[in-house]
Amino acid sequence: MTLSPTARWTTGWLLAAAWALSFPLFSALAPHRLWGWCAAAGYLGAAAATAVGRRRAALAAALLGAVAVPLLWLVLTGQGQSEVTVIERSGRLLLDSGRLYVDRPAHVEEYTPYLPGMALLGVPRALLGGDGSGDGWVVRLLGDARIWCAAALFGCLWAARRLLGGGPGGGRGDGPGRLLPVLVASPVVALPLTVSGVDLPLAGLCCLALAAAASGRPVLTGAALAGACALKWTALPAVAVAVALLAVLRGGRPAVRCALVAAGGTALLVLPAALLQPAELWRQVFAFPTGRAPVPTPASSPLPGRLLTELGPWGWYLAMGLLLSGGLAVGLSLLARPPRTVVAAADRLALGLTLAFLLAPAGRFGYLALPVLLAVWARSVTVPGVSRVVTGSFRLRPSDGGRPTARNERPGGHFA
Repeated sequence: MTLSPTARWTTGWLLAAAWALSFPLFSALAPHRLWGWCAAAGYLGAAAATAVGRRRAALAAALLGAVAVPLLWLVLTGQGQSEVTVIERSGRLLLDSGRLYVDRPAHVEEYTPYLPGMALLGVPRALLGGDGSGDGWVVRLLGDARIWCAAALFGCLWAARRLLGGGPGGGRGDGPGRLLPVLVASPVVALPLTVSGVDLPLAGLCCLALAAAASGRPVLTGAALAGACALKWTALPAVAVAVALLAVLRGGRPAVRCALVAAGGTALLVLPAALLQPAELWRQVFAFPTGRAPVPTPASSPLPGRLLTELGPWGWYLAMGLLLSGGLAVGLSLLARPPRTVVAAADRLALGLTLAFLLAPAGRFGYLALPVLLAVWARSVTVPGVSRVVTGSFRLRPSDGGRPTARNERPGGHFA
């Protein structure tokens, strides 16, 4: 039995509401509980509006309940996960001393498990001079790191859509263009956007890198990858996937150019901090997230890698061995069968990140939202039945009726 589109959308909103309601019931974090109540109300309103055929009203209700209301409330009242404070502290340290990390941190709150690029998102708070308490609403709003994380995500998604030929108006009905705002309203984006925002810039830059690679722009691809790799080291798999996509579509020379730009840009952003605080960068960015720092990481969801580490020292090495083996397997798959479309590249990157998050010695279930976001985003910018990018220097555009059109075609049949 096939469900109608109205039934599918209504069911989806109801499932999202059930998921949101689990946070007030089971989470010990106040921001999560607040988001759960607000989002559940928004999703139930979206389900009701969909059932009576008001899909635009449904999307508005979901965005209002799951994003706008809880985000503004948490920002204006100075609430959020500890990641927000960590980012803003890094921005303040960067401006005050040029350093990013607290020397010899004694408590988990003093650790900064991010690479130097993340500190830039905390600079607005430092420039505005607010400390999150007793500030005016403008200072709280414009200084909050979540706002800038969201701006980075939406800016990258907008640019990626334009690179792939999507119009500014988006799609209609159940088409791909409709999926992007639904993705923002879904728990995959709405929850992290509201309570922390920390993974959103990384997700946006990965999407932009894949879009730039698919459209044959190696320098832009490398720049986006450099930005992602300067935020978190978990962006490294995106470099391999984007370079493989460029190589199969445009050839070896653009792929090498992309890799060089990515490596050079990452070094430019990370090397100063590595030279200034090498021990702290290693301790806080690499040892702490993998459970090898003096202070245990709070990322302790019962994922396979984490469960292995609880078996003893050999369990940690086994988890790391499986993690490296999974990365090697994905890398070999890129050589044996490189992705040729945005969807294939996003799926391969999502697979690699899923394996990494599952097998890492420490992790959270929330990390798995990033692979889901990548997979859904790719489909939101792709027209069903039409490949956005094919091998060589040709593109298939729906407006051309499927006729191959050359990119950068010059008189006389030559191509750039």
